[in-house]
Parts: sequence; structure tokens; C-alpha cells
Amino acid sequence: MSALRESLGFLTSRLRQVGIFVALILIVLLFQVLTDGILLQPQNVSNLVVQNSYILILAIGMVMVIIAGHIDLSVGSIAGFIGAVAGVMMVHWGWAWWLAIPACLLVGALVGAWQGYWIAYVGIPAFIVTLAGMLIFRGLTLITLKNQQITPFPSELRALGGGFLPDISGGTSVLEWLTVILGVGATLALIIQALKERRIRKKFDLENEPMAWFATKTTFVALLMLIITFLLASYRGTPIVLIVLAVLVIGYTALMNNSVFGRHVYAIGGNLHAAELSGVKTKAVTFRLFVNMGVLAALAGLVFTARLNSAQPAGGTGFELDSIAAAFIGGAAVQGGIGTVAGAMIGGLIMGVLNNGMSILGLGTDYQQLIKGLVLLLAVGFDIFNKNRTGGGGSTIGKKFKFRTSPPAITESKAPAATPGQSQDRPVPVPVAKPE
Repeated sequence: MSALRESLGFLTSRLRQVGIFVALILIVLLFQVLTDGILLQPQNVSNLVVQNSYILILAIGMVMVIIAGHIDLSVGSIAGFIGAVAGVMMVHWGWAWWLAIPACLLVGALVGAWQGYWIAYVGIPAFIVTLAGMLIFRGLTLITLKNQQITPFPSELRALGGGFLPDISGGTSVLEWLTVILGVGATLALIIQALKERRIRKKFDLENEPMAWFATKTTFVALLMLIITFLLASYRGTPIVLIVLAVLVIGYTALMNNSVFGRHVYAIGGNLHAAELSGVKTKAVTFRLFVNMGVLAALAGLVFTARLNSAQPAGGTGFELDSIAAAFIGGAAVQGGIGTVAGAMIGGLIMGVLNNGMSILGLGTDYQQLIKGLVLLLAVGFDIFNKNRTGGGGSTIGKKFKFRTSPPAITESKAPAATPGQSQDRPVPVPVAKPE
């Protein structure tokens, strides 16, 4: 009984993270019923991954920008502009794909550096700079394309947007075995990593999840990964863009959780002045954030162009809204300082499932926009409601179960007094926000 009580207390104290995951499951089950089982058919699951890959790539960079307390309204225009540049390089100039792709990523980095300079070193709010960028790069897209689409692209680039890993069985098996191997391997790696992290936290006497909740969560996620593996292996295997996305998620999750740069991003978003006082080079971190956002927008533009096999004047329209919505639905705080890459991925999947499910049901774009807007409003409203009720100190329900979710703060009266001869002008420790 005490284990159940402890697990329930921990669960409610993590209402923000758990709630979004539960919402994704409920939305999937709802559309699975409404579409008579079409949503989770192998072909549709594969399409769901490919169709939303560029939004998920953008959401990774966007959640980092939002955590730092900024916003980027230009990512859709940048993605469209990079698609146009790729079309000129590969189709008009005849550049090889292996040369054009790095060149496009470099152009994306330069675009990010341009915007990052105005934001970080000139001090213009990101909202204004990226709003201007949205207009600038939309105009450059039209100028580059001369208001006409460019097609076709090399098969190597098209594989990035809609290709699959090779079938090692040669098409003679019901399941695609390379996908099975990758899926089972990833599941085992996830379980081993979870056990390793739990052992480390226990070793250093850090806050840990109750065993019952940890076992339930790990088992559920492992089963979910195996089900997705089976569905993908039942169709054409693993989309190449899913491999790219997995590498990005793992890399950026490690960057935000385990690196100095990630800690500085959370510190800037949590309290800018405290971060400056603690020695964080806030301007440099902000500049690098927007350079990174430019590179990810360029990659998203390449994936989108590759999937359509065409660079279009309207390419990237509305991408910024979907990526921002994915970050906020995934738990990023409006004020900054809070958010995770994994949460943004779940938020992006919710948007993708909504788009896909409503398209299968035949709902028009008017109703789709209406429903997605309501979902975004509810997600942000729930975040603010939860914060107001808890005063930022955890869930009220969780407090009733008396589960302590954070170590007690050290008050001034409890701070150790200076020893004789010790200077009273010691630097005051500045609190730095930690990722959730």
C-alpha cells in the first residue's frame, strides 16, 4: 500500500510530464476507434513518421530557443529558402548531393548567425528579429525560385525524405528484419540505460522514482517501442529520416541534460540576471542557440524538399506555428527555463496524429485548424493552471501524498557562519535552474 501511495504521489508531482504522455495515448486510441483501425495500420504509421519528420526536427531547435526565453518565427521561411537554394544548387548548377547538402546546412548556419547577432549582441527582441526574418527569407525564397518550382531532385536526396533502409531479406520475409534488429536493440539499450541511471542516482542518494512507477513506465515504453517496430517491419521497414531523427533526439537530449551548454540554456531561461551574475556568457549562448536553430531549419527544409521532390515558392509555410505548438504542447513553459527535447517530440506527435487522424476522417482544414488551436490553448492553460495552483513548487495533489520532489532550500539562517579570519565577502551562490 505504501508503494502504491508513493508511486501515486510521485505521479501527481510529475503531472506536467506524465499528462502529455497520457494525452498522446488517449488521442491515438480515440482516432484508432474513429478511423476504424486505419490510424495504426503499418502503412499509415510509416506515413505518420515521414510526414511529420521535418516538424519534429524543427521542434528540437524550437524547444531549446523557448527554454532560453526566446521565440523563432522564421523557421518556416528558412526551411523554404533552403529548399530553394538546394534546388538551384542540385538542379540548375548540377552540384552533387553530397556537396549540396553540407552547403545548404552552412547557409542555414549563416542565416542563424545573422539573426543571432541582432538578438544576442544588438539586443533586439527575438520576436522582432525573427518576424523580420520570416518576411526576409520568404522574399528571398520567391526571388531564388523566380516564383516557379524546381524539380526533379537526385534520388539520393529523395531517399532522405521518403526512402527506407534496405531490406536484408530481399523481400522474401513477412517482416523486414533489419528493422526488427534495430527496434529490439534500441529497446534493450533503453532498458539498460534506464537501469544504469537509476543505479547512479541511488548511489549518489539523489531523488529517484518509486520502484513500482519505474518498472511500469519502463515496461510500457519498451512495449510501445516493440509495437512500433512490428508495425514498421510489417510495411517497408525503417524510414531513413527516422534514423536521422533518432540521432538528433539522442544527441540533443544528451546536450541539454549532460553538458555545460545545456545547463546554461536552462539557466538563461530560468533567470537571466542570475545567470549573468553566475558567470554564464549569455550573449554567446544565445548566439549559438540561433545558429543551431538555423542549421536544424535547413535540415528540415532539405527533408521537406526531398519528400516532395520539389522546391516550391510556398514551401515551409506554417512550419513555425506547428513547431512552436509542438514545443508548448510538449511541456515547455511560456516564461522559459522549462522544457525537454523528449516532451517536444511527444507534442509534435500529438500534432501529427491530430493532422493524420482528421485527414483520414475527411475533416476540412478549417476544422483542423480550429481543433489544433484548441489543443494548444488547453495545453498552455493546463501548464499555467498547474503552476498557479502549486506556486511552482510541485503538484498540490502530490503534496497531499507528502512526496518530496525537491531538496529543501538552504535558508540564510541555516547557512554556515564564517569562521574567524574568513572573509565575509564570499560570493553569494546564485540558484541555477535545472532541467526537468
